[in-house]
Amino acid sequence: MPNAEKLAKKNKYFEKLVNLCVETPNALLVGVDHVASKQMQDIRMELRGKAVVLMGKNTMIRKALALGHEKHPDAGLDKLRAAILGNIGFIFATNCTLDVIREVLKKHRKSSAAKSGQVSMVNMNLPSGPTGMDPSQTAFFQALNIGTKIVKGQIELVSDFPILKTGEKVSPSAAVLLTKLAIKPFEYGMEVEQVFQDGSVFAAAVLDIKQEILIQKFMAGVANMAAFSREIGIPTEAGLPHMFGNAFRNVASLVADIDFTFKEVEPVKAFLEDPEAYAAANPVAAAPAAGGGGGATEAKKEEKKVVEEEEEEEDMDFDLFG
Repeated sequence: MPNAEKLAKKNKYFEKLVNLCVETPNALLVGVDHVASKQMQDIRMELRGKAVVLMGKNTMIRKALALGHEKHPDAGLDKLRAAILGNIGFIFATNCTLDVIREVLKKHRKSSAAKSGQVSMVNMNLPSGPTGMDPSQTAFFQALNIGTKIVKGQIELVSDFPILKTGEKVSPSAAVLLTKLAIKPFEYGMEVEQVFQDGSVFAAAVLDIKQEILIQKFMAGVANMAAFSREIGIPTEAGLPHMFGNAFRNVASLVADIDFTFKEVEPVKAFLEDPEAYAAANPVAAAPAAGGGGGATEAKKEEKKVVEEEEEEEDMDFDLFG
């Protein structure tokens, strides 16, 4: 009987996970290393009615996704199965956006003291200056070869000292010293590692891309497509505006000097017949041209002046030695 109940419980879990993946394909894959049960409970309570938090053993999750992929081959469950590595769980957004879930996870983070043998996740330096510890506790600093001095009845650090490095284990002396200094260097919470959305699995960093950047990249792609289509001579939707623009310029250049006109080319012919009107309508564009013309005139005057001076010098030389 216990085995039957266990099997029924497994099947129920499999069905729930697959249904959520198929019917709500909008989820965060979160790492739950060092997350306390109280943190987990608070997150579940705050997300109640908005999202479903689902945890489980990796073997069960992989089995459920493998069975679900057989029934729903187009749901992308095989890609999700390949991403199940480490101590992770799911948060399915049933009635909210993924950004709302991320904000909730940021709120429920907990500071933690360093423990001996634990792998550090941060780089940390002890700042120089007073520590608030009395001189009888200098042994803790001596064990780590930290330079100290006694000032006004308390220990002061002579210079900054790197006590933690990312990827290295916390030494017993460092753990005791940080505890004495009441420093909690680590912070734990659910970490968003990947995103499952519409059958695709991608890195969580994609969620931090702003809408302006997406629009900019999309427009750059459209411009590249338009340029490519114009180069090879195959019309595309992106290249059509450029094709029509070039065609209109060709038509305008053809009818500019003949007695033929139509509505669209009339403003062009009006500007060509009266350049001053164009300059008045575009003062910013006309100013550099005017400035450039003035500069060229001055350059010609200077050049002419230099030539005249050289001619005078040649005449003078001729008069002296001729």
